[in-house]
Amino acid sequence: MKKLFYLLISSALFIQCGKHKEQVSGNTVPMSYSSNLKNLNISILIDLSDRIDPEKNPNPTMEYFQRDIEYIKAIDNGFLNHIKSKKVIQLDDQMQVFFNPEPSDPKMNELTKELKVSFDKNTTKDNINRVEKNYSSLPSQIYQSAIHDKQYVGSDIWEFFKNKVKDYCIKDNHRNILFILTDGYMYHKDSKFSEGKKTSYLTPELVKSLKLTSSDFKTKIQDNGLGFIKANDNLENLEIIVLGINPAKGNPFEDDVIKEYWENWFKEMKIKNYQIKSADLPSNLEPVILKAISGK
Repeated sequence: MKKLFYLLISSALFIQCGKHKEQVSGNTVPMSYSSNLKNLNISILIDLSDRIDPEKNPNPTMEYFQRDIEYIKAIDNGFLNHIKSKKVIQLDDQMQVFFNPEPSDPKMNELTKELKVSFDKNTTKDNINRVEKNYSSLPSQIYQSAIHDKQYVGSDIWEFFKNKVKDYCIKDNHRNILFILTDGYMYHKDSKFSEGKKTSYLTPELVKSLKLTSSDFKTKIQDNGLGFIKANDNLENLEIIVLGINPAKGNPFEDDVIKEYWENWFKEMKIKNYQIKSADLPSNLEPVILKAISGK
């Protein structure tokens, strides 16, 4: 009888633990990292649309392009902390910056080449110092150039996921982390189309036209099959952190709608680990960035 009692108790505990694990894994915040993979492959995709224009989208506390620059510095700090924690002989890590489409200014492309870095067993302290110096100065030059020219190329994020993300951002035997710096809206003239009620884009005008302006927005999205068109599949080996969600004024649910679109899109592409963060001050988001990179 005692054996039966203990067996029942053990079974109950096992079931409860199983339920708890299922609930945690459904969280939008990455709850488990590929801790067995010690090498990092970090990519940063920058949305160079007019969202960074301090005249069109001013913010007296801290301009959005300045927030981006600080986010990038925090990503670099997290990456270099990882590099410094490893033995030189174990190094096989890289980090790079992307735009899509690429700006026509040759200077911009040269800057991104300087920001593409890799570390291996031949890495020296000078390499680390150079990366730290480049990431503290070059991103500012990129944003200043884009703002000065006012030739905002936009950001074809949908096309990037369709045609480039697997080749550019996923490397075997690495933890692949993609940071996307964007306000959450997705639009480019060369990738604007729809399939049924799903679209390759999201704009404030579209949100308004779909009447996603009340608390039942999630029900409307589900019932009407709204969302982004799936751009790729089987992206289980990619972790994503979206930084800078900045909804248009006037709709109290705009932020939630944007995040719902992105979250459903990620799930459809089999992305398991992701975070979607609003355009907060860098001091608030730095711990999030560092934790995502360290995997702790």
